[in-house]
Amino acid sequence: MTFDAPTLIAAKRDGRALSDAAIDWLIESYTAGRVADEQMSALLMAIFLRGMDARETARWTAAMISSGEQLDWRDLRRHGELLPTVDKHSTGGVGDKITLPLVAVVAACGAAVPQASGRGLGHTGGTLDKLESIAGFDATLSTQRLRDQLVDVGAAIFAAGALAPADAKLYALRDITATVESLPLIASSVMSKKLAEGAGALVLDVKVGSGAFMKSPQQARELADMMVALGAAHGVPTRAVLTDMNTPLGSTVGNALEVAEALEVLAGGGPADVVALILTLAIEMLALAGRDGRDPAASLSDGTAMDRFTAMIAAQGGDLSVPLPVAACSETVTAPRSGTMGDIDAMAVGLAAWRLGAGRTRPGEAVQAGAGVRIHRRPGEPVSAGAALFTLYTDTPERFAPAFAELDGGYAVLGTLDNVDNPGKRP
Repeated sequence: MTFDAPTLIAAKRDGRALSDAAIDWLIESYTAGRVADEQMSALLMAIFLRGMDARETARWTAAMISSGEQLDWRDLRRHGELLPTVDKHSTGGVGDKITLPLVAVVAACGAAVPQASGRGLGHTGGTLDKLESIAGFDATLSTQRLRDQLVDVGAAIFAAGALAPADAKLYALRDITATVESLPLIASSVMSKKLAEGAGALVLDVKVGSGAFMKSPQQARELADMMVALGAAHGVPTRAVLTDMNTPLGSTVGNALEVAEALEVLAGGGPADVVALILTLAIEMLALAGRDGRDPAASLSDGTAMDRFTAMIAAQGGDLSVPLPVAACSETVTAPRSGTMGDIDAMAVGLAAWRLGAGRTRPGEAVQAGAGVRIHRRPGEPVSAGAALFTLYTDTPERFAPAFAELDGGYAVLGTLDNVDNPGKRP
């Protein structure tokens, strides 16, 4: 059969399912450049509005896996013993720096983590953008270099590269066409990269709440079920954990800011919510990898996780002795009176960080390593009049006004007397 993009766009626009052959042709042709971005943008919007059924989603995922290289670690050995591999993926959050300490914790407990990661998508941060704020860090690894690093260090965080190149193109396009929040597109994007990277097992951190792509628990469970089924269909044991994303994770949102917080966690400190989620996911990963006798919390307290992280960064050219980038400009939001910090909306903070330059408005745009938001008071904590609530960072001061506009209404100070919400003061 012969296909063309306008016919497939019209079919999905009108609510019809795409055949397996049509999906194969579409993904292959788009990867090769024979289907234009404008045409794929129209199709993505049609999918966003009309959806894809389970068969379409499975075929879309398989076609993206087949668009590039597929890795296999089943023969990975250390000192003659088979080394189990396991990975984790988050569906995207605000302040979600979990991957950075987590891979080190799991590696310190005897499993290997081949972590193919991406860049920021919409208001959510990207692991590679964060790590590239470290001087010299290189996310581009050959297969042999990746194999050697998994044996020597036990962890690698790398750009997908030749893995699912179709998804790399679609990922960037979804980011700028308001088509991110589609369950079939999220599921196929996540699972195509993760299944192509060849990990023996997978744990999914499915975010739910205002700062997540999935706003309701029902949506999040549907996405989780979809991805677990895709993993099982490809013979990869997969578990999903639903975690809260109504409030930002930790106390920082940005790139270098989050790296610094991850280092605090690896040093045995850091925000309690970040540490708790790391340990929850580590337990699940180690159980799937057959290393459930190890204590992930001990790796943070005894420094072995930090050792693995510094070894991973060094193996990929990074130099942690060089200070992390700091934005040229900052502004602070202060409390108008004493009281208690109310809820902090994750989406508002995520969009503020994006406006400050931590994210992109077009494919390939450079992000600002130092841009972002520091949260000084967590919900429920006491607040004194004039105390700092948030500090905003950017290299381009004209970004402050739109960032403040995003943040307005996204938090409140609850008064001690009348319990009335009050916005903070900004410069």
